[in-house]
Formats: sequence, C-alpha cells, structure tokens
Amino acid sequence: MNYIEGDTLENANRRLKRDDINVVDSKVAKQTVLVTSLGNAMEWFDFGLYAYLAVTIGKVFFPEVAPSYQLIFAFATFAIAFIARPVGGYIFGMLGDRVGRKKVLSLTLILMAASTLFIGLIPSYETIGVAAPILLLIARLIQGFSTGGEYAGAMTYIAESTPDKKRGFLTSSLEVGTSVGFTLSAALVTILTFILGPETMVEWGWRLPFLIAAPLGFIGFYLRSRLEESPAFKAMEKEKVEERHQTSLKEILVYHWKSLLICIGIVLFYNTALYMVLTYMPSYLTQELGYGETKGLLYSLLVMISQIPFILVMGYLSDRMGRNRIVNVALIGMILLSVPAFMMMATGNDFVVFFGLFILGIMLAAFQGALPAALPSLFFTKVRYGSLAITYNVSTSLFGGTTPLIFASLVSLTGNNMMPAYYLMFVCFIGLVIVFFFVKETAGRSLRGSAPIVEEPKEIDEILKNPDEALWWREELPPLEKAVETVYKQEVSTK
Repeated sequence: MNYIEGDTLENANRRLKRDDINVVDSKVAKQTVLVTSLGNAMEWFDFGLYAYLAVTIGKVFFPEVAPSYQLIFAFATFAIAFIARPVGGYIFGMLGDRVGRKKVLSLTLILMAASTLFIGLIPSYETIGVAAPILLLIARLIQGFSTGGEYAGAMTYIAESTPDKKRGFLTSSLEVGTSVGFTLSAALVTILTFILGPETMVEWGWRLPFLIAAPLGFIGFYLRSRLEESPAFKAMEKEKVEERHQTSLKEILVYHWKSLLICIGIVLFYNTALYMVLTYMPSYLTQELGYGETKGLLYSLLVMISQIPFILVMGYLSDRMGRNRIVNVALIGMILLSVPAFMMMATGNDFVVFFGLFILGIMLAAFQGALPAALPSLFFTKVRYGSLAITYNVSTSLFGGTTPLIFASLVSLTGNNMMPAYYLMFVCFIGLVIVFFFVKETAGRSLRGSAPIVEEPKEIDEILKNPDEALWWREELPPLEKAVETVYKQEVSTK
C-alpha cells in the first residue's frame, strides 16, 4: 500500500490499483486446496477414530463402570479434549498471523499424528489401572490442542488462496476432506469390527486404527511443507504499518468483538450438527436404539459417503446463490425435519433408518458447503487466523465437542430418545436468527480488508470499474485501524 503525506489510511485503502489485485494461477490454487484438504482429512481421520471406537474404549479404559455409563465416560474424555482447543487456537492462531499460515498448519499435523500414535500404545486399565485413563486424557488433550490450530488455519489458508468468485466451491473441499477423514476412520473401524469381532476389538483390535493413522500425518506434513504462503498474507507482510504493529489478544477482543460473537453463534449450530451426525450417531444407533455395532457404523458410513458430492454442490451454489441463502434454508430444514428424521431412525427398517440419517446429513452438507467460505470473511487479514481460531474453538469446546456427551446425558436422564432432535432444533433456531439479522452476504466479494483475488487477468479491468464494490468491507475500518492511522501520521510528520 502506498501512502502520501496528508492522506488517511481509509483513503489509501480505497485507492485500488492494478498491482493490488492478486491473480492466482488456477493450477496452484487447486494444488493448494487439494494438499490442504488432504492434510485436513488426515487430521480428522485421527480425531474421528476415538468417536467411532467410543463403545470399545469405554470397555477398555472404564471396565469397572456400569455398562450404561461406560459410553458417557468415554464421551466425557472425548469432550475434555476440547478444553485444549481454545488454547491451541490462541497459540497457533496468533502465531499464524505472525509467521504465516503454512508453517503453523504443518506443525499441527505432526502433533496430531504423534498423539494418535500415543493413544494406540497406551496399556489397558487391566494392565496399569487408573493410569490408563489418565494417559488417555493427556493424549486427547494434545489432540485437542493440535486441532485448535488446524481447522481454522486450513479455512483461512484456502480462503486466502482462492479466487473470490470460486471461494465457496473451493473452500468446500476442506469439508470434503473432513468428511473423507471421518469416512475413512469409520470404514476402518467398521471393517475391523466385522473381521475381528467385538471381543477381539476390546482385547487388542482397537489399537490398530491408531497405529495405522500415525504415518499418514507425516505424509501430510511433507506435502504441506512444500506449499506456497497465501497471497493475502504475502500482501500483508509487504505493508510497513503491518510489520510494525502486531495485533494482541486484547485488541482483537476490544475492536473485533462483534465479529467474534457472530462467529461463536454460527459455530454453535454448525458444530452441534456436525458432531451429532459424524460422531454421535453411530453410538446412538448402537447404545440407545439397540442396533449392532457394525450396523450402526455402517449406516453412518453410508451417509458420510453420500454427503461428499452434496458438499461440493452446496459450495458451488453458494458462489451463485449466496452463502446466507444456502445456510438459512438448511437451518429451516433442520428445525422442521429433525423430529421426523429421528422417528425414522427408531423404526428398525434398514431403508427408513438410513433415510432418516440421510436427511440430517444433507442439511449438514449445506452448512459444510457454505460456511468455510463465510467464516474467514468475518475478520480482517491480520487478525483472521487468530480471531477465527479463538472463536471457532471456544464455541466448539462449549457446544460442539460436548454434543455427544450432552445427547447421551439427556437421553439417559429423561429416557426419551428424541431429546437430541429437540436440542438440535433449539440451536438451529438460534442460528437462523443470527444469520438472518447479523451476517452479511460475502459471495463473490473480496475477503474483509484484502484486495480482490481473481483467476484471469482480464477480470482486473472489470473490478477497477467499480473499486468501491471490490473493497466494500474496507469502508468499515474498526477503531484499531484508526489507531494505526494515527501512528502512521506521526511517522509521516517526522520525515
């Protein structure tokens, strides 16, 4: 950004020049999306294994607890790991805004691989007693710490590396990676349970998925380390004012509080739906509805596979119809169809059970297709990774990671298998209010505080004809930017 004496930072931001517009090579953008999504798939493959082995893990690490409470104890350990996510989000997020997205994302993948391997090596309760669940808890905390920096960073990195007009479709690939990771972990657990049987799985078979997962993380680390840094971060590094002012957590909380609250509200319904469909349902079908372990996993596996093309379709449509429209329709669908879907799952008919779960999966696919592009757009470039990582993980820890535990507890306390449906309807109603009244449409527009990103040079002339629209969010400079402007003026006056 070029400054002139007597000018203001706001006016300087508005002076969009040809050189400010980033042109990304389509092949490089697709490679970035592919490698980041593969890494994300590996991360969530590791993370999802615990959820799909929750019934078995309850028997291995909590054998002295009554069978009806083993699942609750296992999910409590699953939820406790989310305590570390905000810490990981803060440390990795602030670090990512300082040293770059790529370096931090490589580190999170290594931590996840190491902690997953550690889980597979922990002796059982029968061997070392109470030390076994304690070690399991430590490993889960490390997993949560790693995940705290992974997903928000991957969202930020892909959003900053893709053309504005295709951001919805390309960032939806990140959720495809998430679904692929969960699908592969569910498939592996299902196959092993079918081949080895429940008893052998409790004895030693449960370890195999964790041991297999570890090498995948190191492959992902190698691939990510070869990527380029995002264009938006590179542009930010070139600005002298940005180099001299490192944003603190206090400044994020004071000057970006509105975006933080909006993000927390969106993640509330997003992750409640995600963790219900992808992690809780196999145990719900087995423990609460009485289906066999293999059948419960198989239902969820089929739904996750069927979701993948829908995620990409929803991402594609979000670029053309708008993110908000896609999300609002899905929220209304969740509110209206949750109870019928859970009633279908209780029928015992294989086709009807699958269709009930499929309804919830399609609504979730709409969230997965549209939100990865919408969430990074809430924040300015220099605070995007940190702000998104902190708010996403705080909300996930409070409302997402506790979802299986809350659902299992509600069903246990009330004896009503419909309680998860009522809870999901409630959080989706909150989400509908937030998105409808407080979230601005972002489809086809540049990220907040960033110059436009295009795929073809010929698009530059079109943007320069209407620069105010291209930089529409730069008009909403928060007080922090005005403080930086004051510092800039003082520096100019001394020259």
